[in-house]
Amino acid sequence: MKGNTRRSFIKKTVLGGLAFSTSSEIFSKTAPNVTKPIVISTWKWGIDANAEAWKVLQQDGKAIDAVEQGVRVSESDPNVTSVGYGGLPDREGRLTLDASIMDETGNCGSVAFLESIKNPISVARLVMDKTPHVMLAGAGAKKFALENGFKEENLVTPDAKTKWQEWIKENNYDPNYIDPHNHDTIGMIALDKQGNLSGACTTSGLRWKYHGRVGDSPIIGAGLYVDNAVGGAAATGKGEAVMKMLGSFLIVELMRQGKSPQEACELAIKRIAEKQKDYKEFQVGFIALNKQGKTGAYAIRRNFKYAVANKDGNSLKDSNHFT
Repeated sequence: MKGNTRRSFIKKTVLGGLAFSTSSEIFSKTAPNVTKPIVISTWKWGIDANAEAWKVLQQDGKAIDAVEQGVRVSESDPNVTSVGYGGLPDREGRLTLDASIMDETGNCGSVAFLESIKNPISVARLVMDKTPHVMLAGAGAKKFALENGFKEENLVTPDAKTKWQEWIKENNYDPNYIDPHNHDTIGMIALDKQGNLSGACTTSGLRWKYHGRVGDSPIIGAGLYVDNAVGGAAATGKGEAVMKMLGSFLIVELMRQGKSPQEACELAIKRIAEKQKDYKEFQVGFIALNKQGKTGAYAIRRNFKYAVANKDGNSLKDSNHFT
């Protein structure tokens, strides 16, 4: 009897200890084969961004460097009219940029309402690496960028200016308008060979937005969130809808509770549909990547595409959708 009592006590003690194990410990003991390195990003321009990120990952580089270098491709491409250089301006004809970045240690940096600086993701990286802050905005963010070697540039391309001038004549601003050819944001999550996760998110925001508007992309927990013990997520679409429910943080927490990346993305979209009654009038899409290299993506409406790069190649995929 004493032996049975002792064994019972030990069993209960062990099980009780497991209940208090960190999520990283649980994942490490129960994880199947991990797919790494791997990178996932939003929209068709994610293919080119992934290719640049993959160069870093293949050379045993860190995920944080991969995501920064990856999204810089989209920021610098004038043909991507909702991110960085070439982005469509606000209603005053001015281009303001938002970006955030987060590494495997939980450190993060972001910039909001930044003007005339070409690669806001790299400014956000410097905010993370060189300051005690998480976010710098507006003139302060620009001053910080210039002090750290960035150059002031006109980022409104002739094509973007022409489109803005045409819009001024129509003046039909609709923040819910879904343009299949122009979506804001590139979000990217990467898992490197060392098994570490990082993420980046950058955008020029809604076209013709009110001057001063800031979306979800620079908001840690809304447009981007990473927990190295669990996974990471990023959002795209109507930022106001994402900010109202901290979408990326929610997805990571759902994965912490045992949901797959796909299940977590679907539950987050369903949360929007439950809480925001006008959800059929706009688009939001999520991507997610967990510690085991499993991916997920889901959107309110059709036509959300995302790109995944791993040892098998770099491919563009169509996301499933709610409506």
